[in-house]
Amino acid sequence: MYKAVFLDMDGTLLKSDHTISEATKRTISRLTHQGIPVILVSARPLDAILPYVRDLGTAHYPVVSLNGGYIVLGEEPIFQAVIDAETTAGLVRELKQFSNTTAYYLRREWFAEVDDEWVKHEQRISDVRVRIQPIEGLVEDWAGRGTGPNKLMVMSDPPSIGLIQGHLKSIYGDGLNIYPSKPTYLEIMNPEGSKSNAVRFLIGRMGLDRSEIIAMGDNYNDKEMIRFAGMGVAMGNAPDEIKQAADYVTETNNEDGVRKALEKLIPGEG
Repeated sequence: MYKAVFLDMDGTLLKSDHTISEATKRTISRLTHQGIPVILVSARPLDAILPYVRDLGTAHYPVVSLNGGYIVLGEEPIFQAVIDAETTAGLVRELKQFSNTTAYYLRREWFAEVDDEWVKHEQRISDVRVRIQPIEGLVEDWAGRGTGPNKLMVMSDPPSIGLIQGHLKSIYGDGLNIYPSKPTYLEIMNPEGSKSNAVRFLIGRMGLDRSEIIAMGDNYNDKEMIRFAGMGVAMGNAPDEIKQAADYVTETNNEDGVRKALEKLIPGEG
């Protein structure tokens, strides 16, 4: 019997219109009433996750935001990983060589240098207003406070994202987690901040073994989480590489893939 479920949001739990089907909500409610935690694990900032947490009735469970860079339980932060200010300053310099828009996330705040269509798109899913300001001054402030962002998100066309990823990997190697969360988004994080590390941290707190958990996702930032879980589930809309990393492939996010996998793996009684 599986004892906890970890769900990615976009492309997994959420349909393409950013809603959760009523049937999926009922299945998740059944699990939580059976005492099985259902924990959302997302690249989104916290305030873009909380409305869904409240809708699902799972606010008493931890919430993993920013790809594992910032985890809260209720209003209490229980884990965060940051990119130090010096490294962030270097990333700013490198990114300016390419065509892109970069957002910088620290806990529940986010920042960008321009309010363009990329930023406006992200603003539509977040209750927290973006702060538009020069990044160099912000990095100086972070340096003075001994902190830095939990995540950078680079937004550009797919060919540019590929070039930027290759360039940054050649400089930072395994010193940073650098991977696409979709073809137009590149996520940059401290190596300690990842979905798989978040799941590992939380099951340690819950006293669970990895064999007792299910993790579902659809994209490259979900791959290690899927591989780590005792039952790793890839969505039908996932790239082949993610499907190959999974133990089980369900239907797409628009075909109630999460619900169908949960009903198969944790069937109801009677």
